[in-house]
Amino acid sequence: MQDVSRRLDIAPATPADWAVVHGWAAAEGWNPGLADTASFFAQDPRGFFLGRVDGEPASAVSVVNYGDAYAFLGFYLVRPDLRGRGYGIATWRTGLAHAGSRTVGLDGVVAQQDNYRRSGFAPAHRTVRYTGVPSRPAPPRPDGVEPVGDRLPELHAYDSACQPADRPRFLESWLATAGHTALVRVTGGRITGYGVVRAGRDMPRIGPLFADTAEDAAALFDALAPAEGPVALDVPDVNRAAVALAEERGLAAGFETARMYTGPVRPHHAERVFGVTSLELG
Repeated sequence: MQDVSRRLDIAPATPADWAVVHGWAAAEGWNPGLADTASFFAQDPRGFFLGRVDGEPASAVSVVNYGDAYAFLGFYLVRPDLRGRGYGIATWRTGLAHAGSRTVGLDGVVAQQDNYRRSGFAPAHRTVRYTGVPSRPAPPRPDGVEPVGDRLPELHAYDSACQPADRPRFLESWLATAGHTALVRVTGGRITGYGVVRAGRDMPRIGPLFADTAEDAAALFDALAPAEGPVALDVPDVNRAAVALAEERGLAAGFETARMYTGPVRPHHAERVFGVTSLELG
């Protein structure tokens, strides 16, 4: 029940506001990317909501709209000292209203999955975070792995084929952000996979890692993974080739979520998803 003695004011957030939410996410062990915010806001700058109590940040949620049919919910957080007072559900409802009639997806932590089911979300698969120091040092860049260069239009089409919705504004920002390294695998003159690695709070994160085959994914992973130190990859467990790749590289399964949807999503090449882009934005 909401604590009516302390009013919660919910309003769209700015990128500057979102710095505190990134801090909350880090405290939860989510390992957000250090430079993610600009790309998150590029797709739907009105899709981020912050609740304040007595003028201080108290709750947050993002519901980012992708076109007319799909939205993705993330960053559902309440400041620990203010939990259990109804602030979270009030913020949640405000965020979902932004999605309108769109199907909404999310990656739900285990503790919240029953609550999400009661809100109309149905599980599609688990996503497991694999982390560790790759068992082989990153080798010289394999044949066919190269920078994006002038292949951006082709890359947009490849990304869209792997996703429930097009996301051009997000992708252009994600590829261009300082500290993000993007590579494509080219076979027979066409893109057969791509991946991005970025710095995170705890360790670098690879995401997305999309590829036609396990061989393509492995070539990209080996080129993107740091030569020293650990890396994180969020793997859909329904892609057994992706799980095998993570295990073959010596990464250990840990933190898990469930991908859940409120309704149908458009057909896409889920078998190409060896690593999701971001648990916060899909």
